[in-house]
Amino acid sequence: MQVLATFRRMGAPHWLGLYAVVLAAWAALFAMQTPVELRNLADLYGADFWRELCTVEAGWAGLPITILMWLLMSAAMMAPTAIPALVTWDDLVISGAARGFGALLFGYLAVWGGFSVVASILQVVLAEFQLLDGFGKSTNDLVTASLLLIAGAYQFSALKEACLSKCRKPLTFFMQYWNEGPLRMGLRLGAVCLGCCWALMVLAFVGGTMNLLWMGGAMILMFLEKMPDIGRYLTRPVGLALIGAAGLVLVF
Repeated sequence: MQVLATFRRMGAPHWLGLYAVVLAAWAALFAMQTPVELRNLADLYGADFWRELCTVEAGWAGLPITILMWLLMSAAMMAPTAIPALVTWDDLVISGAARGFGALLFGYLAVWGGFSVVASILQVVLAEFQLLDGFGKSTNDLVTASLLLIAGAYQFSALKEACLSKCRKPLTFFMQYWNEGPLRMGLRLGAVCLGCCWALMVLAFVGGTMNLLWMGGAMILMFLEKMPDIGRYLTRPVGLALIGAAGLVLVF
């Protein structure tokens, strides 16, 4: 009954607004996808084909659209992973103990907006050194293996575990920082989430920054990692798989 009541409550206007943001982000990312035919031509004619096709937007001139892409990607992927924390906050709002659902969400997404700017700059720099192709995918085995190894090793880090412990117990987290207000708590929640997920997000440079299949899979993984009953059995095996993948890239 409590689960059904929660689902009914998530039809309120502020929840519908959140769904609209997520759906709009996914729709925009889908619209920005490079057509399959163009991808096939790039594979056929090599990196020079893509560079010549996109000379107007190459390098730093393309930074604004790259930032937009990362902002959309962060909203589409990270807002759904915050739903357990947002449901907890909504419970507090309904009980009269809290207010400011929008402020909490804004603070959370603002942190990921900052990450998006940094990731965009990193993408442009890597592309300038021809370490990424026009689809934001690594063209260098050493870079690919390094990203996989870093992400895999981070799965075993104390920082990752500390951040996950807060994400998995949102009520305890809110109580700990109650006096800071919804906006600052949203910023702090975003920072904790960033501590959980930044390494997995950077793997976009392995899967391709405009690869919707990778985005969807990574979003599901990060969501499950934040679930107390599931995530504790998932984090380390994922780390081992990523480290193993790094080894395979170097060997083969």
